[in-house]
Amino acid sequence: MDLTLSSEQSLLVELVRRFVREEILPLELHLDPDADELDPADKARLIEKTKAMGLYGLDIPPTYGGPDIDLTTRTLLAIEMSQHRAGLYAPCYGVFGGAGLAQLFEASDAQKEKYLHPVLRGEKRGFFGLTEPSGGSDPARAIRTKAVRDGDTWVINGGKIFISGADKAQFGLVFARTEPENGRNGVTCFIVDTDTPGFRVRRVVHTLRSAHYATELSFDNMRVPHGNILGKVNGGFAIANERLTRQRIPYAAGCIGVAVKAHQMALDYVPQRETFGAPLSSRQAIQWMLVDNEVDIRQSRWLTLEAAAKADRGESFRTEAAMAKLVATEAASRVVDRCMQMFGGYGVTKDFPFERWYREMRIRRIGEGPSEVQRHIIARELLDSPLR
Repeated sequence: MDLTLSSEQSLLVELVRRFVREEILPLELHLDPDADELDPADKARLIEKTKAMGLYGLDIPPTYGGPDIDLTTRTLLAIEMSQHRAGLYAPCYGVFGGAGLAQLFEASDAQKEKYLHPVLRGEKRGFFGLTEPSGGSDPARAIRTKAVRDGDTWVINGGKIFISGADKAQFGLVFARTEPENGRNGVTCFIVDTDTPGFRVRRVVHTLRSAHYATELSFDNMRVPHGNILGKVNGGFAIANERLTRQRIPYAAGCIGVAVKAHQMALDYVPQRETFGAPLSSRQAIQWMLVDNEVDIRQSRWLTLEAAAKADRGESFRTEAAMAKLVATEAASRVVDRCMQMFGGYGVTKDFPFERWYREMRIRRIGEGPSEVQRHIIARELLDSPLR
């Protein structure tokens, strides 16, 4: 695959790179090391800048006011946007905007008016409710939340876990089983308002990510109108699966960006740090760490951009997306770990971003489908298709 950037891509990459360097990094010097939010005044100011750059709402289709960029360019920008302390779970702190819940682009006109358009205007927030205590690696079969039709409403009972942002959302997409014996073809997606009787945020689930957390939800005889079904009855898994597959590509790209930043910090540091009368950069052990970092980064970048390119060409990219997610998350974890080692005691202090990246990168090997699931996806493709 040709990794040469077009002139337009090069300009956009440099634009985002300069934005991170001049606008984000200076702000982080004065923020708590685990902060996930910017001061509202700073955020508003930077949003105006990204709008002026024509890069606000990167995941919003042009028909809804977003920039007209393909997934390959989006991936290249994701690599740049993550190269700062909060780059994994607050890349540029949301000042580039987002698509909210991409599934809503396929909603009915009435649903778009009530949910999608307010999200795009920044008036509402939503959550994606798929994972349950019974399991998340195979969500279609693990879903135990049940929805039973009662006239023009559906009665939903069950619960979800590890759901980001549900405590601050006005609505969410909740996946429930509507045909108990039909596996992935028996799941329906419901748009649920968080003020619906029976909806409850049971608790905040604190994880290694510190300031960024998830929630546990419960539904007790929660009634949802039939008109709040997104898509078709029993068509919910396809909605979830499409999102998860495509999202794995920029998800992988964010990990690559952090690895690039950590690696560059190590390259700048080791020639200056001396041990036993010689710089660290003269030590073969350090040199090999740097070489391994470079190999991990280049391999991850190649696989991730290949997945994006296949998606842009309209080809099947499920296997490539799985490879990108698998390789990038595991490789970036190794890169951050090596860089911490090269920085020694400083590497585990909050003076540097490594310890935050180390914690958050561990989550990345689970989020959007754990490494084992990605291997399962790839193996299934290899066994079902001729070797290429």
